Amino acid sequence: MSDPLFKRVAIIGLGLVGSSLARAVKAEGLAGAVVGADASPQVRQQAEELKLCDALEADLGRAAAGADLNVLATPVGAMGAVAKEIAPHLGKDAILTDVGSVKQAVINAAGPHVPAGVHFVPGHPIAGTEQSGPAAGFAALFHQRWCILTPPEGTNEDAIQKLTQFWNSCGSQVEVMSPAHHDLVLAITSHVPHLIAYNIVGTAADLEGVTRQEVIKYSAGGFRDFTRIAASDPTMWRDVFLANKDAVLEMLGRFSEDLTALQRAIRWGDGDALYDLFTRTRQIRRGIIDAGQETGEPDFGRRHEDD
Repeated sequence: MSDPLFKRVAIIGLGLVGSSLARAVKAEGLAGAVVGADASPQVRQQAEELKLCDALEADLGRAAAGADLNVLATPVGAMGAVAKEIAPHLGKDAILTDVGSVKQAVINAAGPHVPAGVHFVPGHPIAGTEQSGPAAGFAALFHQRWCILTPPEGTNEDAIQKLTQFWNSCGSQVEVMSPAHHDLVLAITSHVPHLIAYNIVGTAADLEGVTRQEVIKYSAGGFRDFTRIAASDPTMWRDVFLANKDAVLEMLGRFSEDLTALQRAIRWGDGDALYDLFTRTRQIRRGIIDAGQETGEPDFGRRHEDD
């Protein structure tokens, strides 16, 4: 039997992604020991009941001590403070990474606290659900999903390759890109769609001529998809929008321009413009399915009563 990739992996934050990662690491035998840490006593109790880790710590420094891989799985807004707290406990040649949906802000907040000799390789597994908490996690969360690494210039290549191997072993495909490019791409593929979902569900809830009961009772598939996205963790997404505000605002500006053009087409009865847009967007959907990033099942794979 081959040696595990890491002797000790510390996962700080045991929500959906952190708990899923703990499960994946144990399932694939990637660490001699998995140590979990979380500031919440309730989360630690749940994690203990689920036997997610070999050890659980309330003290973040104790969790990081001796770990050759440290993963920050907290909300983006907390990562700078967490990095500062664990910094004195990080050993030479240890790898520090994260799972945040924004990269430049994490580098700016956490990077200054990383000690010399520690390899900082920020990362973002593009995987998740609208659920949160330790019980929501599952080892297959990362299967056939992308994980983007955004190492600062001059980062140790061996550390990048080892972390790439780690994510590959968790089932992910890995790509390396600059933090700024990552943040721009994710602004349009993830952040703005979430913002739109939060907004449209809020608009529906505030309509004076439609009761909340009617919104729930007569929800069509499109609105149900929006409510699924809008059920995502409020703390995490608050931090994401504030941390990636420049890219989000840039994409929102472009979206607003396109929405104005769409309003104009509807007002003027321009069916050709609407048909052309819907044809192009349908092709994007088919491309996502062909790339293995979504299901092509009828009704978008929704479960039904007789399933």
